Amino acid sequence: MRNRPVALSLAVALSLVSGFVAGCGSSGGDGASNTTKPATGQTTTTTTASDPLKILVGNDDGYSADGIDTLVTALNTLDDVEVTVVAPLTQQSGQGGKTTPGELEVTDVETKSGYPAKAVDGHPADAINVAFDELDVQPDVVITGINEGQNVGPLVDISGTVGAARAGVAHGVPALATSQGTESFDYESAIPFILDWVTEHRGALQSGEAPVEVVSLNVPSCKSGEIRGLLEVEVGTDGTGALDAQDCESTKAEDELTTDVAAFLNGYVSMTTVPDKPAS
Repeated sequence: MRNRPVALSLAVALSLVSGFVAGCGSSGGDGASNTTKPATGQTTTTTTASDPLKILVGNDDGYSADGIDTLVTALNTLDDVEVTVVAPLTQQSGQGGKTTPGELEVTDVETKSGYPAKAVDGHPADAINVAFDELDVQPDVVITGINEGQNVGPLVDISGTVGAARAGVAHGVPALATSQGTESFDYESAIPFILDWVTEHRGALQSGEAPVEVVSLNVPSCKSGEIRGLLEVEVGTDGTGALDAQDCESTKAEDELTTDVAAFLNGYVSMTTVPDKPAS
């Protein structure tokens, strides 16, 4: 178990302040996929820009959900990123890693803030599979969410957010599944942890050295108190209370919080490595 401080690196903190109002990209027309990019900085004749970090974003709440819009907006505050959104057409919570046989309808749409996206009339994992297999998206990382509700303990195997991330891993790409606790959905509170993870692992993701695995990040919703920090823990096998409200004023000691369920319910962001396939 590892406790990480809440504080972000200077680069991430500055990006949150300066870029969270970034404008939306334009639709890609007949291109293989739609992408959103931050404004291009000035270049000189003596330097060559590095390749952008390519991020494929999906979810299980549908392309028009608040959580995915918040996530895409935040990711685009990072320098040199290319964000592609391919998500379900409709709400698909609780579908796990289900897939649909046959051809699926794909529609050009926009998120709530106007970011171009592709909507797939299928399950969360279908959307990720379509991105790879039909739209020829070749990301460095797949990020799913931000989900409306936590995905801890046994919930990971019925989660479409995790199912979509697992689909990315099945295509050989590392994935981060992100979820926000119930009671209220303060998606912005999850953003620092997501951007910190991307910033920390960016080099390994772009070089192909990052482990091809699903990392699940669950951020509590605090009705009172504040998020206590981040704990890297194991997935809990006992789902008792997994859907309960989170207590950000808890004083329970860190060494007692050995699972994602326990850490999350006691006010910590839980970070876990999820098995590539469901337990069953």
